[in-house]
Amino acid sequence: MEINKVIRKLLVTEKSTMARDKSNKYYFEVDRQANKVEITNAVEKLFKVQVVDVRVMHVLGKKKRMGRTIGQKSSWKKAIVTLNAGSSIEFAEGV
Repeated sequence: MEINKVIRKLLVTEKSTMARDKSNKYYFEVDRQANKVEITNAVEKLFKVQVVDVRVMHVLGKKKRMGRTIGQKSSWKKAIVTLNAGSSIEFAEGV
């Protein structure tokens, strides 16, 4: 899989911002078929940092109502990437 298609976006929430400041962890939305090795390689090559650990979880899509009909949002995959103590992603620091 191409490294540009592995990482979809950086997740910026209150929880992810606190984890970034406290323990150097970054949250990403990644492709559903990507595995830990592909995520590690993509983060290291795109942001030029050293990755220590990757944790992956599947997030189920929520059910939503629109009038009478019930739909469902798409399921997606989240990756929590722990970086080496001295490295950081400058792209995420201003957010």
